[in-house]
Formats: sequence, structure tokens, C-alpha cells
Amino acid sequence: MTAAVSEELWNEFHAVVNMTSRELEDWLRTSAAGEETEEPPPHAGNITGRQVLAVLGKRPGDLTDSDARVMRRVVDIVHEQRGPEPRATAGDARWRHSMMDIGHDPLKPG
Repeated sequence: MTAAVSEELWNEFHAVVNMTSRELEDWLRTSAAGEETEEPPPHAGNITGRQVLAVLGKRPGDLTDSDARVMRRVVDIVHEQRGPEPRATAGDARWRHSMMDIGHDPLKPG
């Protein structure tokens, strides 16, 4: 691990981000597509989702302080919304989609 990202943060992040990089990328592209859009843009989705996708594509030694802040923010959001040990639960579709925007699918089994 780097000074920016502890092993604990690395493990927490990968525990709460339960979507693969491919699943997240597909979700961000799909969620950004609208009726007026013929094809989703290559950098679709919210900024935090794109940042999570970038972190998922890095090795631990390549992570930066900025990546660490993103990872901590995502861990905090998921823990705030789901609790320290999230289990698969149904909920409001809008809420689920907002969680998926940052790489956490509440309905995906742990």
C-alpha cells in the first residue's frame, strides 16, 4: 500500500464497492443515456462514479491522495446509507440507483 491508502481503506473500499469495473462502467453509461441521446458518452455518469471507476483500474501502489479521498468518501457514504456490514436489501429504486452510481449495488449478494 501507499502512504495515501492504508490496507484498511483498501479493504473497506473493495468491500463496499461490490460492482466490478465493467458493471459500474455499463451502469454509468446506461444511466447517462436519455431519450434524446443516441449513444451514451464515453465518460458518462456522475463524477464520483467516474472517480471510483478510475480507482478500480489502479494497482495499490499507483493510488494518490486524491484517490484516497474518493475511496474514503465512498466508504463513508455506503456506511452511512447501509450500515457497517451491508446486506442485500431492496429499497426505493432512486436510492438504489444513487448507490449504484458510486459502485455499490444494494441488491447484489455479499
